Amino acid sequence: MNLNLDETLDDQSEQRGRERGIDRILKLFAFLDAHGHPVRVAELPKALGAPRSTIYELVRVLTESGMLEVSGDDNKVFFGKLMYLYGINYVRENDLVRRGSLEVDRLSQETGETGELCVLYRNRQAIVHTHAGARPMGISSEVGAQIPIPWTASGRLLLAHLTDAEIRRLITPEDLILPDGRTVTVEDFIDDCRRAGGRKIVVTTGLISSFSQCLAAPIVGVRGIVEATICLVIPIDIGAERRAELEARLAKAGQRLSVNS
Repeated sequence: MNLNLDETLDDQSEQRGRERGIDRILKLFAFLDAHGHPVRVAELPKALGAPRSTIYELVRVLTESGMLEVSGDDNKVFFGKLMYLYGINYVRENDLVRRGSLEVDRLSQETGETGELCVLYRNRQAIVHTHAGARPMGISSEVGAQIPIPWTASGRLLLAHLTDAEIRRLITPEDLILPDGRTVTVEDFIDDCRRAGGRKIVVTTGLISSFSQCLAAPIVGVRGIVEATICLVIPIDIGAERRAELEARLAKAGQRLSVNS
């Protein structure tokens, strides 16, 4: 009886150890993702709240596997080639991302405007694909960028199906502060989400920058909710006729990508 109890306790201890190890790996990946650039290995133990020896061993194992890379000159660590290959496989095999990326490229090439494919990732809007426009002073977008949801037209579409309480849980006070220091109230943002539901196009003007506006069209999935958006980022002073043309093109692109089209 005692032997069985000891074995059970050993198994539970081993299981907890594995879980802690997995949690630390996930925490390490999340930290690097949030940072967005290489970080000194010596900074990780304090940032992750874990023993130095444990973090160094994790970095060693993950570097040997190709999931992380450590630079020789300054001993900084970041995601490795294997993570990039995993990402390529995801893009290749995910039907929505594959078709959406092709549609963004086509739309951007036809209109000369910057196009984006965006999804909801936790409590951020993530850009999973972009195609730069042809304007001399182009508006740049970066693949992998994670943007506070209240800053964008896409965010209003992606949250339109949620309840008020669910939206409040997702949005932090910092998310409501725009880049220029202005503040959006959570009540106004929720109202915007309600108005976005069922619309073919949502437009936000001057939120991320004072010289641009974002047009977003919903991509509706099999569950009948918005799973992604296709967007155009255009100058704020564009003419009304040109904007109407872009809105019509964008709405059709969103409908083509939606499962109920």
